[in-house]
Amino acid sequence: MLAVTFVLYQALNLYWWIVIASAILSWLFAFNIVNPGNPFVDSIGRFLWQMTEPVYRRIRRFLPDLGGIDLSPLVVLFAIMFLQYFLIVYVDPAIARAGL
Repeated sequence: MLAVTFVLYQALNLYWWIVIASAILSWLFAFNIVNPGNPFVDSIGRFLWQMTEPVYRRIRRFLPDLGGIDLSPLVVLFAIMFLQYFLIVYVDPAIARAGL
């Protein structure tokens, strides 16, 4: 059973890096550092958008409109940190005590 929590932890870690990459790529687009017309950059951008936008959309419903500032990636990163901490501190010891 600890293997399941390890896989969940690693999936959250992978999603953490996807959110970071999405934020960095959005900054690179905003400051015209990368060319969005490049097919390779466009495919990476579409992949990151498809991976993060469904989660961001749900969070943006609850966040106030701050103009051009999007705080949804920050909220997602804090949620991932909370879930990882919860897995390590509470779930893993409970599973170990139960002997699963």
